[in-house]
Amino acid sequence: MNNKYDHLELGQFIPAQYHFNMLNDTARMQGFAQALQQVVWPGAKVLELGGGTGVLSFFAARRAGHVWCVERNPELVAISHRILRQNPNGHKVEIIQADARFYVPPEPVDVVICEMLHVGLLREKQVEIIDKFKQRYLEKFGGPLPIFVPEACIQAFQLVEQDFNFEGYYAPTISFQDPTATQDRTQNLSVPTLFQRFSYEDALPDVCSWDGDVAIAVGGRLNAIRVITKNILAIHMEEQRSIDWYNQYLIVPLDEPLDVRVRDSVAVQFDYRPGAPLDALSDSLRVSVVSDTRLAVAL
Repeated sequence: MNNKYDHLELGQFIPAQYHFNMLNDTARMQGFAQALQQVVWPGAKVLELGGGTGVLSFFAARRAGHVWCVERNPELVAISHRILRQNPNGHKVEIIQADARFYVPPEPVDVVICEMLHVGLLREKQVEIIDKFKQRYLEKFGGPLPIFVPEACIQAFQLVEQDFNFEGYYAPTISFQDPTATQDRTQNLSVPTLFQRFSYEDALPDVCSWDGDVAIAVGGRLNAIRVITKNILAIHMEEQRSIDWYNQYLIVPLDEPLDVRVRDSVAVQFDYRPGAPLDALSDSLRVSVVSDTRLAVAL
């Protein structure tokens, strides 16, 4: 069902200042720089869908022969033109103002970059964009498909007790966490539970969902879940490791907190489409205690 605010959602038309702030995300910048150094070979042809300030196209242009950088926002098109002119190899990047949902390159490419990513695959249109691109590309050029950066996605969730008090103001709201920082407001009540993994070269998921039980590892007041999205940007074959980047963690409060003990079994359900608004996850989220250790002790 279409949301009446879809046209305002992140991923439809991201303002320039949001892109400027992403330049300060060291983990993101270093991860993509390393991945594109690994994946793009000298003289390769590269396509970026959703170019923003052009920084990922810049990373690719260090080795590529030519880069097509597709960006819908005319303000960002002008900004990326200006910035790339001031950087080495900027002349290799051809900036194209177009909607990435419909664009097809003029010739086959070796690598496709697409970073329209938000935690949980919510809000931004990564899956939709790549899925439509693959269909158009195969219709025009046949196989094989190019290499995708990121290459794959792994998603997990974790049951937590979250401190929603802010200077005496109780506000159980959706919030975000830096995955590299210590989270003093969060107590982990379970280990992370994997609920989705896929490669972008394969069939892409229609839904992000889970329906199953989770064991409580630490007793407490269960009042939120944390969503973790790990993006595998590339595989470093020589070093036998992946080059990874985590989106910010997402904290989603429960409607009703639950008191839980060690070894309690908690049923968790959610079901939403990739690219849906944030409230699609919270609206579908159902959490309940299905097996209580206190009953076992009583028996």
